[in-house]
Amino acid sequence: MDKKKVVIGMSGGVDSSVAAYLLKEQGYNVIGVTMQIWQDNGIEKEGGCCSLSAVEDARMVANKLDIPFYVMNFKDIFKKRVIDYFIDEYGKGRTPNPCIACNRYIKFEELLKRSNQLGAYYVATGHYGKIEYDTNKDRYILKKSDSDAKDQSYALYNMTQEQLKHTLMPLGNFDNKEKVRDIARELGLIVADKKDSQEICFVEDDNYSKFIQENADYKIKSGNFIDINGNTIGKHKGITNYTIGQRKGLGLALGKPAYVTDIDAEKNQVIIGDNSDVYGKELIAEDINLISIDSLESPLKVKAKIRYNSQSSDAYLIPIDDDKVKIIFDESVRAITSGQSVVFYDNDVIVGGGTILKKLK
Repeated sequence: MDKKKVVIGMSGGVDSSVAAYLLKEQGYNVIGVTMQIWQDNGIEKEGGCCSLSAVEDARMVANKLDIPFYVMNFKDIFKKRVIDYFIDEYGKGRTPNPCIACNRYIKFEELLKRSNQLGAYYVATGHYGKIEYDTNKDRYILKKSDSDAKDQSYALYNMTQEQLKHTLMPLGNFDNKEKVRDIARELGLIVADKKDSQEICFVEDDNYSKFIQENADYKIKSGNFIDINGNTIGKHKGITNYTIGQRKGLGLALGKPAYVTDIDAEKNQVIIGDNSDVYGKELIAEDINLISIDSLESPLKVKAKIRYNSQSSDAYLIPIDDDKVKIIFDESVRAITSGQSVVFYDNDVIVGGGTILKKLK
């Protein structure tokens, strides 16, 4: 494999476009690839990463940068690993993170595999994160980007040592996105002022429940709202409409604010409580991936983050077995949600992460 050859995933956005330019400036032989993952429904979102217009934007940027450009078909693997997983998790009363699944199985597994077949040593993305080799640990480590506002390390915690070894993230050293846009403007790239993509690419109008209803092989049934004492207090529209901590859209008139505190898929029940009932200090996480350490032998003091946009909080990481850990927070955190990811940090270094299995009472 050629160590100067890199395949960059180009989403048609400003980040991956500037990343491609920076790699070329650094002397790499850059090949642009857009991953065709979900176009059959014809969704066209401004800033969307898988619409037909995004492919054309990426193609025009590649032409401007004078790099080869290809569209690769990832539809089957994307459906299996991302869409089916998304639908299945909601059916279990959990709240999945499809972007993390996409990073894990599509961008840093399948794209890397195909890039190697093209003779490329590296894949690259427009993610805001930093990959370094730690000689003392003899390990590749993942660090937060220099931009706190744009840092995407939370969504990258599943990367393996082999993937980190073969991945480049040229935007990790930028301390704000405006500098990235400035480069795009100087180059005259059409994506310089394109809006960031915020929603899940395959769900139209951010309407998860409608998407699941139209695509699931299970039936979404109404059921009971239950208070924390086990009393029936109303009817819900199907568990896929709810997530932990939710207040709006419940349709309950209890004379006080009501919050979703738990979802019992087996009984088809949504449990309702007060805001205080949404908080917790302990959780169990599974499917653990460690980056900065080889294994967890004893309790470790970390900062832990339970969703992409939340603040990290002081916590202890306690080993249970090879695949599970217990996390005990110093202070209660809001809306510990099964299916979401919890990521552990040591300052700006990602220790690892896993999927939240359950909140402990």
